[in-house]
Amino acid sequence: MVAVATAAVPSPAPAESAGARIDIREISHWFKLPTGVLQVLDGIDLEVQPGEFVALLGPSGCGKSTLLRLVAGLEPATAGSITQDGEPITRPDPSRIVVFQDPTLFPWRSVWDNVALGLQARGLLKTQRARVDEALRLVGLSEFAKSFPHQLSGGMAQRVALARALVNDPRLLVLDEPLGKLDSLTRIAMQSELVRLWQRAGFSALLVTHDVEEALFLADRVIVLSDRPARITAELVVDLPHPRHRGDPRLAELRHEALRHLGLDATW
Repeated sequence: MVAVATAAVPSPAPAESAGARIDIREISHWFKLPTGVLQVLDGIDLEVQPGEFVALLGPSGCGKSTLLRLVAGLEPATAGSITQDGEPITRPDPSRIVVFQDPTLFPWRSVWDNVALGLQARGLLKTQRARVDEALRLVGLSEFAKSFPHQLSGGMAQRVALARALVNDPRLLVLDEPLGKLDSLTRIAMQSELVRLWQRAGFSALLVTHDVEEALFLADRVIVLSDRPARITAELVVDLPHPRHRGDPRLAELRHEALRHLGLDATW
């Protein structure tokens, strides 16, 4: 599952991208607290092209996850606009699926039933059961369909969460540190798995991570945010094909550049 040191050959892109175009325009956001008003985002302008993988990097608490919530339609922005394919995002929608750091599986439901939850909630399960089997096949868990969450490793549970997202054929996958609680070896394997799923399905992806190397390994572009209230301070284009080799000198250059923008380059 982990990328190896072989000649990198770009994987063929889908003939027609299934991904959504996301336009974030002049987004600012405030929270009302008992002690006053706290601004977390300040004039964010960002586009995600159909089928593009974009990662957000920034200091802890700067507003990265808040921006994801706004894009997902989980809450409205205080100011500015966010559109998907030209239509305002005003509420959650099955075309935009969020994958969180915790898999949040229902312990009383089998793996198959957890993955089927979205189709069941939309009244589609009777006619589209095969999609559940296909999603499990894509993440390599067909043999665990009848297992329960307590019987799974952390990496397997996160695969179930990804399958639960993929079964809905999302046009945008919103990833809020989905690999953050995994051990390092499982995390590396899951990064390669996530790239494979993204390339195969063609969805757009917006990822929040604190891991600079993860952002550079996965994304087409890495957006660096400032301290709160978050502003965009840099945009790094990762001009390398997949599969990427972690020892690539270009990745080392980009890592140093990202760390410089985060004020951490003196330690490297």
